[in-house]
Amino acid sequence: MDEQALLGLNPNADADFRQRALAYFEQLKISQDAWQVCAEALAQSIYSDDHIKFFCFQVLEHQVKFKYSELTEVQQQLIRETLITWLQAQEARRNTLLKDTMREQCIPSLVESWYQILQNYQYNNSELTCQCLEVVGAYVSWIDLSLIANERFINMLLGHMSVEVLREEACDCLFEIVNKGMDPIDKTKLVESLCQVLQSAGLFSIDQEDDVDFLARFSKLVNGMGQALIASWTKLIKSGDMKSAQDALQAIEAKVSLMLQLLIHEDDDISSNIIGFCYDYLHILKQLSALSDQQKANVEAIMLAVMKKLTYDEEYNFENEGEDEAMFVEYRKQLKLLLDRLAQVSPELLLASVRRVFNTTLQNWQTTRFMEVEVAIRLLYMLAEALPVSHGAHFSGDVTKATALQDMMRTLVTSGVSAYQHTSVTLEFFETVVRYEKFFAVEPQHIPTVLMAFLDHRGLRHSSPKVRSRTAYLFSRFVKSLNKQMNPFIEDVLNRIQDLLELSPPENGYQALLSSDDQLFIYETAGVLIVNSEYSAERKQALMRNLLTPLMEKFKVLLEKLMMAQDEDRQMALADCLNHAVGFASRTSKAFSNKQTVKQCGCSEVYLDCLQTFLPALSCPLQKEVLRSGVRTFLHRMIICLEEEVLPFIPSASEHMLKDCEAKDLQEFIPLINQITAKFKTQVSPFLQQMFMPLLHAIFEVLLLPAEDNDQSAALEKQMLRRSYFAFLQTVTGSGMSEVIANQGAENVERVLFTVIQGAVDYPDPIAQKTCFIILSKLVELWGGKDGPVGFADFVYKHIVPACFLAPLKQTFDLADAQTVLALSECAVTLKTIHLKRGPECIQYLQQEYLPSLQVAPEIIQEFCQALQQPDAKVFKNYLKVFFQRAKP
Repeated sequence: MDEQALLGLNPNADADFRQRALAYFEQLKISQDAWQVCAEALAQSIYSDDHIKFFCFQVLEHQVKFKYSELTEVQQQLIRETLITWLQAQEARRNTLLKDTMREQCIPSLVESWYQILQNYQYNNSELTCQCLEVVGAYVSWIDLSLIANERFINMLLGHMSVEVLREEACDCLFEIVNKGMDPIDKTKLVESLCQVLQSAGLFSIDQEDDVDFLARFSKLVNGMGQALIASWTKLIKSGDMKSAQDALQAIEAKVSLMLQLLIHEDDDISSNIIGFCYDYLHILKQLSALSDQQKANVEAIMLAVMKKLTYDEEYNFENEGEDEAMFVEYRKQLKLLLDRLAQVSPELLLASVRRVFNTTLQNWQTTRFMEVEVAIRLLYMLAEALPVSHGAHFSGDVTKATALQDMMRTLVTSGVSAYQHTSVTLEFFETVVRYEKFFAVEPQHIPTVLMAFLDHRGLRHSSPKVRSRTAYLFSRFVKSLNKQMNPFIEDVLNRIQDLLELSPPENGYQALLSSDDQLFIYETAGVLIVNSEYSAERKQALMRNLLTPLMEKFKVLLEKLMMAQDEDRQMALADCLNHAVGFASRTSKAFSNKQTVKQCGCSEVYLDCLQTFLPALSCPLQKEVLRSGVRTFLHRMIICLEEEVLPFIPSASEHMLKDCEAKDLQEFIPLINQITAKFKTQVSPFLQQMFMPLLHAIFEVLLLPAEDNDQSAALEKQMLRRSYFAFLQTVTGSGMSEVIANQGAENVERVLFTVIQGAVDYPDPIAQKTCFIILSKLVELWGGKDGPVGFADFVYKHIVPACFLAPLKQTFDLADAQTVLALSECAVTLKTIHLKRGPECIQYLQQEYLPSLQVAPEIIQEFCQALQQPDAKVFKNYLKVFFQRAKP
């Protein structure tokens, strides 16, 4: 193509190509998505070489032999993604080529045309001038800066800074110039010359400017200039040019006053735009051996600005937080980073400043605006991360810091500020007492005060659902952290939370204080109080029974009501309530640990009663999915807590859960069987032998159900079930229970083995393939010797060895994918295990029969067998990847 076509300046370039391609599009009537992608390819083709043309015609003329709309969604997506990925790579190549050509031939002319446009139209066509300024800014990053950063261009741009309709775009253009990489000394001179002119024009007088949109752009420009100077200082320090570095530092210091004006501005966008400069400036101060008086004053000024800007606006909507509120939350996160950096520069100053603000505010909290009270407590909260310590030990070590924090915490919990009538203050109070929970180890006399705040109208009974919900979680954390210090208050707390533990059936008709999710935390807290107490096992059992008996009694009543319910909505409501009851009981068991087991606490009998109460729900024909999910989760917990005592309940539970089950039911049931198998191993061998084939029949029945081609949900469910099935076989073989499979009869064993071979080879799912190779490797290890089951050695050579080659040779076996590489690694382990168990016989089979049948060259066969015989398995794994990379077309 000619030079004009290469640069995209010739609209008639390669017209024949365009016409033919468009004709194909018209014939295919393809979807708009594909139309856009291929249209982009056509548009880009005028910039590149014949490879793009070849690719487009391959797609259009040879490969697309069907209507795009008739493809499945997955196939359409694959085509789109392939096209887009290829086009992105081509676009990068095209861009580089285009820019290189433009730099050589037309950029100087373009720059001159920009200058002429800016000069001729700046007073009579502001829209055109602004567009031109945008273009200049877009090009600056990749053209020779001297074409723009010269006296005539800069003077014009600076002149535009005084023109109201042009100054925002001029700001952006100057920002791009300042942001361009260049020599640090030249960059310092450029920034300083710009600043002198801007200051002379009165633009540094922020308080006299009312246009917040312009100030936001100007703040971004000042931020860019400040960061550019800091980058120059850093480079000069590294190069050892200390004099120039000192000049750069002086230039930086001269901008701090302007930075502070922008940081403290009431508009958060203006303030946010300058934070990068502020953060980097503090980083410089952190590196200096000592701070001057002015630098110390700057640090304190930044600190005060951050404290002020952390404050909520009057307009902040706490009940219905929208986009503006989300933006302020993000802005607060930026300010927190500044606070953390301030702590690194001068921790003593930060601590003293926060202490002063905190004490002043809390002395008069009753007459102080909520946002000031909230930010005072928030600053104390933020100190925990700004002044980090190991394991939250804020009240030991450094005496000055520990004393200051202890004094502030004492003030917080004794001032009565927890009663402030604003949700933000209330939440900040609870967040802070939980953050500094180790304070109560130092001054435990304050625990009752804080507990009452949690338990009354300030916390769990607050009028705001948001406060109640968050407090439920924080209360759980608070109780857990205090551990033995809660002993004097256990029964009082349990009595006070009694009404919050009530299960709310749907017919109650009133709104409970806490949602079911929040109640989970309260049940867990109750369990923790009982289990961690110093009571006897008998007393713990009595308290746990008092906690769980109401749940069991209501469960029985609600289950009977569900069996008789006719209305589907009522059935769903009752099933949800039953599920909550099971979940609450399950959550109490989280209190137990290796040191405080269910048996040691004397609570086994209570949880066995729960099991007997909940299991009948599995035979309920209504709302099976919800009920089974809850009981299954409870069984998972009981396997951990009750250990062998749960085993008598498993056969009956499994039988019910295998009835009328769907793919998702089976997928969620199999992990329960895996947990039992892995934990109890040979103890559950009779049970596994009995339920092995019924489980497999249920799995195969679901997998063989026909599904529509476009039903992606059903396809995914089957894929996940297939993975669960292979994970079950892996658990059985890996737990030393291969006899469970062996005892299923020759026909069933063969069927199971073939499903594993099929999973390793036929399904393009590397996670399942990896599991299948693990199973095959284990079976070869267990059965592959001379004393293995009759016929297994033949199976190894006829099926397992071929699977180790056929799977990696599939086009869907992507060796660039991490999961596929793991599957290949397990494939290598399988081959190594076969060689280990069969010895020279394996090598002979590969050399003389199997590899020659694949048309592998003799020298490659020799190389392969040598790698296989290497004692280091890693050597063979690495070789196998190379082997298949070479073997694939």
